[in-house]
Amino acid sequence: MTDRRTRWLALYVLCLGTLMIVLDTSIVNVALPSIRASLGFSEASLSWVVDAYLTFGGFLLLGGRLGDLYGQRRLFIAGIALFTLASLGCSLSTTQETLIGARAIQGLGGAIASAVGLSLVVTLFREPAERAKAMGIAGFVASGGGAIGVLLGGVLTGLLDWHWIFLVNVPIGVLVCALALRLVPAGGRVAGSGRLDVAGAATVTAALVLAVYAIVTGDAAGWTSAATLGLLGGAVALLAVFVWLENHVRAPLIPLGFLRRRDVATANVIGMLWAAAMFAWFFITALYLQLVLGYGPLATRRSRRRAARIARAGPRPGDRGPVH
Repeated sequence: MTDRRTRWLALYVLCLGTLMIVLDTSIVNVALPSIRASLGFSEASLSWVVDAYLTFGGFLLLGGRLGDLYGQRRLFIAGIALFTLASLGCSLSTTQETLIGARAIQGLGGAIASAVGLSLVVTLFREPAERAKAMGIAGFVASGGGAIGVLLGGVLTGLLDWHWIFLVNVPIGVLVCALALRLVPAGGRVAGSGRLDVAGAATVTAALVLAVYAIVTGDAAGWTSAATLGLLGGAVALLAVFVWLENHVRAPLIPLGFLRRRDVATANVIGMLWAAAMFAWFFITALYLQLVLGYGPLATRRSRRRAARIARAGPRPGDRGPVH
């Protein structure tokens, strides 16, 4: 059994890896106008810098299953290593295709590390009180990472260059891998079927990609055009294939009966709507503040913080608009 001090040090290592991954869901938004100017993105194609990260959601379930079969520490380190290498690829990108491809690989690595990271926390802390405290710390780090990402994105882009929002992950990723090898226990494999539902992960991710592509190109192609309707129809068909697969494979990524529970279904719908609103707001406001109002990345960061504060508490006497 791992001693108490080592368990808590291991938790901090896992949280550092989680923080690095969560940061990349928001850090890129402030840098979008700089990326657009540097690589020549159009307004429509620029959204793929953010949307390519949807591989994170598509492969979360598969990442957890891989951890059960091949060892959670091994998969955590592999996920962090893949994420770190993809971050280096993002920072060195000189074309649109390279950046979008590296972002997709980032999402894959982040999905693997995030899925097994929470499992490792549960494995490390057996006592209910300690486990509750550890999960609270992990949740706080995950929720705070988005806010830190906006701040860090503005600082790095304003003072250095947009490449640094990705390059900063490299030393952190190397440190996390080294510390995980030393502090995180190897653990064992979960007993059960050794089958992998790769087809399920591929179909649900492909469905998401087609749906996003249809939405991104729908304004230019026409929402009722054959191309848009065909893409949306393909996304629905792939989602139907995913549901069929989960009902027929021996080791599904997720038992569909679990989603029939009212509390689980309600939480998923609310989470989906919340995430859609939040990330859309991140994307649009960063572009509006910099491309329309002409603010720099640092001013954008301050403006978004002030807007969030005003939305919560209302304007204070003497409040003025953001200063350039």
